[in-house]
Amino acid sequence: MQCQICSKKTATIHLTEITNGVRTEFHFCEQCAVQQGIAAKSQISVNELLGNLLASQPTDDELTGLTESETTCPQCGFQLSQFRKEGVLGCPNDYVLFEKALLPLIEQAHNGKTRHCGKVPARVPQDVKNQIARANLKEQLKSAVKLEDYERAAQLRDKLKQMATGKKPSVS
Repeated sequence: MQCQICSKKTATIHLTEITNGVRTEFHFCEQCAVQQGIAAKSQISVNELLGNLLASQPTDDELTGLTESETTCPQCGFQLSQFRKEGVLGCPNDYVLFEKALLPLIEQAHNGKTRHCGKVPARVPQDVKNQIARANLKEQLKSAVKLEDYERAAQLRDKLKQMATGKKPSVS
C-alpha cells in the first residue's frame, strides 16, 4: 500500500480514526508521518508499555491502602515503587502480593480481560474447539449473571445445553 501523501513510498504507519461513528483510515510512509507531526515508534517494549500505564494509575497507597514500606515482598524484597520505575517484577510472589495494583493495569492493557485465553491452532480437533467454545460461553454466562442480565444468561445457558446434547433447543 502506498503512502497517501507522497504516493511514492510504501505506507508503514496506519492510523484508524473514528469520529462520530465514522471510521477513517490513513496510511503514511515514515517520512510523511513525521512531517505531519505523527510520532512513529516501530517497537515499544513491554517495560515501557507498563511504565506508561503505571504513570496514569493511582499511587500504591491509593490502590492497596498500605504504605511503601509495607508493600515489600518477603521473598525477594521487591517494592511496588520499583515496578513503577523498572516495569518488571522481582518474583512470582509479587503477582499475588501486588494483585490489587496490577489488576487495573492488566485490564487496561488487555481490554478488560484478566485471564489469558490464548490462541487456538488451525489444526485443532473439533472436540477441542467445542471445549474452548463451551468454556467461553460459561465465562460469558458467569459475567451475565454477575451483571444481572438474566435474559442473556438464559440464552447462554440454552446454548450450553445445546452444545452438550448436540440438539437444538426447542422454541416455545
